[in-house]
Amino acid sequence: MTNEDHAGSVPAVPVPARPPSPPSPAPARPAPAPARPAPAASAPAAAEAHTVVVASPAPDAPCRVVVLASGSGTLLQSLIDACADPLYGADVVAVGADRHGIEALARATQAGIPTFVCAVPHFPSRLDWDEALTKTVAGHQPSLVVLAGFLKLTGPSFLREFGGRTINTHPALSPAFPGMHAPRDALAYGVKVTGCTVFVVDEGVDAGPIVEQVAVPVHEGDDVASLHERIKVEERRLLADVVGRMARQGWSIEGRKVSIP
Repeated sequence: MTNEDHAGSVPAVPVPARPPSPPSPAPARPAPAPARPAPAASAPAAAEAHTVVVASPAPDAPCRVVVLASGSGTLLQSLIDACADPLYGADVVAVGADRHGIEALARATQAGIPTFVCAVPHFPSRLDWDEALTKTVAGHQPSLVVLAGFLKLTGPSFLREFGGRTINTHPALSPAFPGMHAPRDALAYGVKVTGCTVFVVDEGVDAGPIVEQVAVPVHEGDDVASLHERIKVEERRLLADVVGRMARQGWSIEGRKVSIP
C-alpha cells in the first residue's frame, strides 16, 4: 500500500531528528602481559652435572683393578681366571679384605697378587676405617674397584675418591630384594624369576645405577641354598664379562643409565 491510499487522513507530524549520539569511547587496551622469563640457562648445566664420563680404555696397558672381598673369593677367582687371557683387558693388581684368614686372600696369594687387610675394629671409628681403606686402595692406582662379596658399606671418603668407578654384585634383579638375604626374600615373595645384578656403588644399599643383569628362573622345590647356588654361577660369569667390557671399551654414567660403548 502506498501513501496515496491514505488521502483524507491526518497529515503526518514530522518527527524531529534525534541528535547524533556521542561516539562511544574506545575500550581501553589491556596492559601488555609481562614478558615470560627466559628458560633457565642452568637446565643444560644441571643435566651435565648428572653426566659423568668415567673412563676410556687405556690403549697400551690393561685396566688396573683392585678387588675387595670378605669371604671365599669365588667372584675374585672368576676375575683372576679371566685376567689370564692377555686379550681380556684387565689386571687384578691388589686384593683387599675387611678381615684376616679368608679364602679370598689365599686365592690372591696363590695367584701372586698383593693383598691387604683393613679391619673395622682396628680403627677408632667407621670414618677412620673408610679413610684408611680409601688411601690403601688409592695406593694401587686402580681404574676400577670391584666389591666381590665385600660385606662392608664404603663411606663418604671412598665414594669421593672412587665414585663412578666402583662396582658391586647383588644376587637379585635390582631394585628388587636389596640387602643380605635376597634369595631368601625372593623365595618368600613367590617370584618365578630372580637373577643377579652388577651395579655402580653409591650411598645406598644395592641401589646404584645398573650396569648389567641376568635372569635366573626359580624352580619348583627350590630352597634358599639351591637357588642361591644357581644365581652365584651366573653372577661369576656376569661379573667377569662386565669387568672385561668396561676395561676394553670404557664406560659412562648419565643419571641412572650406565653405558659401555
